Amino acid sequence: MDLIYYQTFREVALRQSFTRAAEQLGYAQSSVTTQIQKLEKEFDVQLFERYGRGLRLTSAGEELLKTVTQMLELHQQAKEKLARQGGGSLTIGTIDSLAAYYLPPFVQRIRHSYPELNIRLQPDREDRIVHRVKEGELDFGLMLVGEPTDPALEWTEIREEPLVLVSAPDHPLARLDAVDLRRLSGEEWIMTEETCNYRMMLEKLLRSEGIPYRISLEIGNPEAVKGCVAAGGGIAILPRLAADAELGRGELVALPFSHPDLRLSLQSCIHPRKWVSHALHTFLDSLQPDEISF
Repeated sequence: MDLIYYQTFREVALRQSFTRAAEQLGYAQSSVTTQIQKLEKEFDVQLFERYGRGLRLTSAGEELLKTVTQMLELHQQAKEKLARQGGGSLTIGTIDSLAAYYLPPFVQRIRHSYPELNIRLQPDREDRIVHRVKEGELDFGLMLVGEPTDPALEWTEIREEPLVLVSAPDHPLARLDAVDLRRLSGEEWIMTEETCNYRMMLEKLLRSEGIPYRISLEIGNPEAVKGCVAAGGGIAILPRLAADAELGRGELVALPFSHPDLRLSLQSCIHPRKWVSHALHTFLDSLQPDEISF
C-alpha cells in the first residue's frame, strides 16, 4: 500500500473531515475518498463512521492510526537520514523533448554530487505530469507550458523557450525572406501528439486565423518528427532546444517565422507540501539559468 494513503488517512483522522483533509493536502476530495476506500478494502474494516456533521474513527481506525503514526515518524526519520547522506531517490516527470535534450547535463551533475541517489526520469503527457505531482507520485514536474495549468501547485519559470518552424533545406518556404501565417495556408504538417502543448497552441492559432492546414503525419517522438521533416515530408514546429543539433548541421532549417501567440516557457511544478530533500533542493537550484550555460 502506498505510503501516501496512510498520510491521507492520518490527515482525515486529524481533521475529522474528508473535505478539510483534502484542502490541507491539496487533493481533490474524490482522491481522498478513493484512498480511504482502498485502505478499508485492504484491511477489510471500516475506518470511519459518521458522527453528527463530522467523522470519527472506528475502533479499527483508532488501532490503525497508532501504527500509522509510528510508521510515518520512522519514514520521516529515514528521509532526513538519507538526505544527509545523499541517498534515496528522485522521481522527475517531464516530456520527451526535455528528457532527451535539456535534462541530461543536470542529471549528470546531480549524480556527481550525490552518487548514491537513484534518479528516475518518467516522460509523460503534460496533464498526466500535473496529476501525478498533485497525487504525490512524482517529486516534481518539468514542462514547457504557455501558462501554469494548475494553481494548486507551485510553479517556477526557469526560462523562455523559443519555438521554431522547421523544414528541409530544399523546402519552398526555406527560400523566402519572411514567412507569415498566410504563407502557411495549405501546408502539410508533421505534428507531435495532439495533447502536446505547442501543437495545441499552433492549431488554435491557425484555426483562429482561418488558415487551412493538413496533418500528413502524427508522431509522438520528436526524433521521428525531425527525421520525417528532414526527408522532405512537410514542416513542423518544435522547441528550439529539440532542433538545435539538426539546425547546426544543416539537416533542417529554421523558417523565418514568428508569432506572439506561440510562446512557451520552461517551468517546474511541485506540490506546495512536498518534503524537499537536500538532493531535490540542489537539483531544483541547478535548473536556474545562471547555474549552467548552453
